[in-house]
Amino acid sequence: MELTVVEGDITAQDVDAVVNAANRAMRGGGGVDGAIHRAGGPEVLEDCVRRFPRGLATGDAGWTTAGRMPAQWVIHVVGPNHAAGERDRSLLTSCYSRALAVADELGAATVAFPLVSAGIYGWPLDDAVAAAVDTLRGTPTDVAEARIVAFNRRIFELVEARVAR
Repeated sequence: MELTVVEGDITAQDVDAVVNAANRAMRGGGGVDGAIHRAGGPEVLEDCVRRFPRGLATGDAGWTTAGRMPAQWVIHVVGPNHAAGERDRSLLTSCYSRALAVADELGAATVAFPLVSAGIYGWPLDDAVAAAVDTLRGTPTDVAEARIVAFNRRIFELVEARVAR
């Protein structure tokens, strides 16, 4: 698998699937979650409600339509909320490995990832980058390209440096 990093808007990525850093309820929210629901339109929320009436557990992943986005699917993951005391790193790494497993089930060859839990959930940035890069590199998958999408230059440079190691 090729691991790449780009700076940009995850909702505009021309990939088979985009990964959403969702909350457990899966009804939209702020950050990446809000952006994906806005860009995908009401179809994303409708599919979340239909497919996940009770939401998802922390560390798990599930898919819905991508609605109006260029991607075909959204793979929703629920990262741990470090700011609220959820500090089990295995729940964070599980988001990436489970997302790749769901991508394999869907037959997705290209998948765009945000840095899960690194925003409002407050996971320390350096470890969020390490967890993403190391887990994506170390997880067996049929995905051809895993793309980490950084929403600003600082995040891009941190991820790019880790990928270059």
